Amino acid sequence: MPRWRGRSARRCAWTRAAADAIALGACGIVNIKPGRVGGYLESRRIHDVCVAAGVPVWCGGMLETGVGRAANVALAALPGFTLPGDTSASRRYYALDVTEPFELDGGGALAVPEGPGIGLDPLPEVLAEVITSRTRLAPLS
Repeated sequence: MPRWRGRSARRCAWTRAAADAIALGACGIVNIKPGRVGGYLESRRIHDVCVAAGVPVWCGGMLETGVGRAANVALAALPGFTLPGDTSASRRYYALDVTEPFELDGGGALAVPEGPGIGLDPLPEVLAEVITSRTRLAPLS
Protein backbone atom coordinates (compact mmCIF):
# COMPACT_ATOMS: atom_id res chain seq x y z
CA MET A 1 0.00 0.00 0.00
CA PRO A 2 1.42 3.43 -0.85
CA ARG A 3 2.42 5.52 2.18
CA TRP A 4 -0.15 8.20 1.44
CA ARG A 5 -3.09 5.82 1.17
CA GLY A 6 -3.25 4.99 4.89
CA ARG A 7 -3.11 8.65 5.90
CA SER A 8 -5.66 9.62 3.27
CA ALA A 9 -8.03 6.88 4.39
CA ARG A 10 -7.81 8.04 8.01
CA ARG A 11 -8.54 11.64 7.03
CA CYS A 12 -11.46 10.65 4.84
CA ALA A 13 -12.85 8.55 7.71
CA TRP A 14 -13.90 11.78 9.44
CA THR A 15 -16.05 12.82 6.50
CA ARG A 16 -17.53 9.32 6.29
CA ALA A 17 -18.14 9.33 10.05
CA ALA A 18 -20.00 12.64 9.80
CA ALA A 19 -22.05 11.38 6.84
CA ASP A 20 -22.86 8.14 8.66
CA ALA A 21 -23.83 9.95 11.87
CA ILE A 22 -26.12 12.25 9.91
CA ALA A 23 -27.67 9.35 7.97
CA LEU A 24 -28.33 7.44 11.21
CA GLY A 25 -29.92 10.48 12.81
CA ALA A 26 -27.23 10.40 15.49
CA CYS A 27 -26.52 14.10 15.33
CA GLY A 28 -28.31 17.31 14.57
CA ILE A 29 -25.27 19.58 14.88
CA VAL A 30 -21.62 18.95 14.00
CA ASN A 31 -18.64 20.59 15.72
CA ILE A 32 -15.67 20.72 13.35
CA LYS A 33 -12.24 21.03 14.97
CA PRO A 34 -9.66 21.27 12.17
CA GLY A 35 -6.85 20.10 14.45
CA ARG A 36 -8.71 16.87 15.20
CA VAL A 37 -10.05 15.95 11.77
CA GLY A 38 -6.92 16.22 9.66
CA GLY A 39 -6.85 19.89 8.76
CA TYR A 40 -8.76 22.45 6.78
CA LEU A 41 -9.40 20.48 3.59
CA GLU A 42 -11.03 17.70 5.61
CA SER A 43 -12.91 20.32 7.63
CA ARG A 44 -14.26 21.75 4.38
CA ARG A 45 -15.35 18.29 3.22
CA ILE A 46 -17.22 17.71 6.49
CA HIS A 47 -18.79 21.16 6.17
CA ASP A 48 -19.97 20.33 2.65
CA VAL A 49 -21.51 17.01 3.78
CA CYS A 50 -23.34 18.81 6.57
CA VAL A 51 -24.58 21.60 4.28
CA ALA A 52 -25.89 19.04 1.78
CA ALA A 53 -27.80 17.32 4.61
CA GLY A 54 -29.06 20.55 6.16
CA VAL A 55 -27.09 19.98 9.37
CA PRO A 56 -25.67 23.13 10.98
CA VAL A 57 -22.02 23.21 12.00
CA TRP A 58 -19.86 25.24 14.33
CA CYS A 59 -16.08 25.63 14.44
CA GLY A 60 -14.29 24.45 17.52
CA GLY A 61 -10.85 25.70 18.38
CA MET A 62 -8.09 24.13 20.40
CA LEU A 63 -6.42 27.22 21.89
CA GLU A 64 -4.62 28.14 18.67
CA THR A 65 -2.28 31.08 18.40
CA GLY A 66 -3.24 33.85 15.99
CA VAL A 67 -1.98 31.80 13.03
CA GLY A 68 -4.41 28.95 13.70
CA ARG A 69 -7.12 31.31 14.90
CA ALA A 70 -6.99 33.17 11.54
CA ALA A 71 -7.53 29.92 9.67
CA ASN A 72 -10.36 28.88 12.01
CA VAL A 73 -12.10 32.23 11.62
CA ALA A 74 -11.89 31.89 7.82
CA LEU A 75 -13.30 28.36 8.03
CA ALA A 76 -16.11 29.56 10.30
CA ALA A 77 -17.04 32.15 7.67
CA LEU A 78 -18.24 29.40 5.30
CA PRO A 79 -22.03 29.40 4.84
CA GLY A 80 -22.75 26.17 6.76
CA PHE A 81 -21.25 27.54 9.97
CA THR A 82 -24.49 28.97 11.30
CA LEU A 83 -23.87 28.44 15.02
CA PRO A 84 -21.43 30.41 17.19
CA GLY A 85 -18.01 28.81 17.47
CA ASP A 86 -15.60 28.88 20.35
CA THR A 87 -12.94 31.02 18.71
CA SER A 88 -12.55 34.19 20.71
CA ALA A 89 -10.32 37.17 21.35
CA SER A 90 -6.61 36.33 21.62
CA ARG A 91 -6.21 38.01 24.99
CA ARG A 92 -8.47 35.44 26.60
CA TYR A 93 -5.72 32.89 26.05
CA TYR A 94 -2.44 34.73 25.45
CA ALA A 95 -0.82 37.76 27.00
CA LEU A 96 1.28 37.97 23.82
CA ASP A 97 0.29 36.29 20.57
CA VAL A 98 2.43 35.69 17.48
CA THR A 99 0.06 37.83 15.37
CA GLU A 100 -1.79 41.06 15.97
CA PRO A 101 -4.45 40.12 18.51
CA PHE A 102 -7.93 39.14 17.46
CA GLU A 103 -10.50 41.38 19.13
CA LEU A 104 -14.25 40.87 19.44
CA ASP A 105 -16.37 43.52 17.76
CA GLY A 106 -19.34 45.13 19.52
CA GLY A 107 -21.54 42.16 18.60
CA GLY A 108 -19.14 39.55 19.94
CA ALA A 109 -17.78 38.45 16.54
CA LEU A 110 -14.27 38.24 15.11
CA ALA A 111 -13.43 39.83 11.77
CA VAL A 112 -12.14 37.48 9.07
CA PRO A 113 -8.62 38.55 8.05
CA GLU A 114 -8.62 39.73 4.44
CA GLY A 115 -4.96 39.52 3.43
CA PRO A 116 -3.43 36.80 1.24
CA GLY A 117 -2.93 33.29 2.61
CA ILE A 118 -4.34 33.07 6.12
CA GLY A 119 -5.03 36.78 6.00
CA LEU A 120 -2.30 38.04 8.29
CA ASP A 121 1.41 37.73 8.99
CA PRO A 122 3.10 36.62 12.19
CA LEU A 123 4.92 39.38 14.09
CA PRO A 124 8.67 38.85 13.46
CA GLU A 125 9.71 40.39 16.79
CA VAL A 126 7.43 38.04 18.73
CA LEU A 127 8.56 35.03 16.71
CA ALA A 128 12.17 35.92 17.51
CA GLU A 129 11.29 35.71 21.21
CA VAL A 130 9.46 32.39 21.11
CA ILE A 131 11.21 30.27 18.47
CA THR A 132 13.38 27.63 20.11
CA SER A 133 14.79 25.94 17.00
CA ARG A 134 14.75 26.17 13.22
CA THR A 135 14.89 23.59 10.47
CA ARG A 136 15.33 24.54 6.85
CA LEU A 137 13.49 22.21 4.48
CA ALA A 138 14.70 21.65 0.95
CA PRO A 139 12.21 21.98 -1.90
CA LEU A 140 10.82 18.70 -3.25
CA SER A 141 12.30 17.72 -6.58
